[in-house]
Amino acid sequence: MTAALTTSTVALGPQWLNPEYILSSFGGFALFAVCFIIFAECGLLVGFFLPGDSLLFTAGLFVATGALDYPLWLVCLLVTVCAMAGNVVGYYIGHRAGPALFSKPDSKIFKKEYVEKTEGFFEKYGARAIVMARFVPIVRTFITAMAGVGRMDPKKYFTYSAIGGVAWAAGLTVLGYFLGQIDFVRKNIEMMLILIVLVSVVPIIIEFLKARREKKSLVEQEAADITQVFPPVDAEATQYIPRVDRDR
Repeated sequence: MTAALTTSTVALGPQWLNPEYILSSFGGFALFAVCFIIFAECGLLVGFFLPGDSLLFTAGLFVATGALDYPLWLVCLLVTVCAMAGNVVGYYIGHRAGPALFSKPDSKIFKKEYVEKTEGFFEKYGARAIVMARFVPIVRTFITAMAGVGRMDPKKYFTYSAIGGVAWAAGLTVLGYFLGQIDFVRKNIEMMLILIVLVSVVPIIIEFLKARREKKSLVEQEAADITQVFPPVDAEATQYIPRVDRDR
C-alpha cells in the first residue's frame, strides 16, 4: 500500500488521530482499522473523539489514488454496515444501562429528568435528529445511547439510523473518492478535512439558533401574559357584606 500523497502542514491534533497516519500505519489492515473506528465512534461512548468524518473522506481519497487497494463499493458497504452496527450496540447500551445509571436520586450527573428531557427531545425531533446527528462530531456518538435511554421506538430509530448511516458513511467516502481525483484536493488534504469538520457542525448550529429563537418567543409570550392589564373594577358595583356582631 502506497501513501505517497502530498499534504499541507495544517495540524489536526495528535498524529495518531490523523486519518492519513491511521490509514498509512495499518498497511494492508487499513480497511479493518477504518471499520473498527467507525463502529466505535457510532456505538461506544469512549469513541466520541475519533475522526469519523475526516477518516471516511480520506478513505475515499485513498481509494481514488490507489493507496487503499479496494473497490469503492466494498469500502462504502463495509463502513455503512459498521456505522449501523455501532448504532445498534450504542442503542442497547443506553437501553440496558439507562435504568441503572438514572435510578440513583442523589446522582448529580445521571438524573431521571435527563431521561424525561431525552424522551421529549426525540418526541419533538425524532427522525430528523437521528439523521442530522450523523454529521455532527461527538453528537453522533452520544445521541445513539441517549436514544436507548429515552426508549425511542427501536423500529423507528433503526430505520432512520440506517438512512443516516448510508448518507454519512457511504456519502463521505464517495465524496472523498471523487474529490480525491482533483489535484488541489490531493495536495491540501488536511485543509479539506478541516473544512469538512466545520461544515459538519452547521446543522447543530441551525438547530441551536432555532431552539433559542423559539425559547425567546415563549418567554416573551409568558411575560405578556403576566403583565396583562385587567379593566378597573367599579367600586360601586362591588357587593358589601355587613359585619356580624358576635356579642349579639
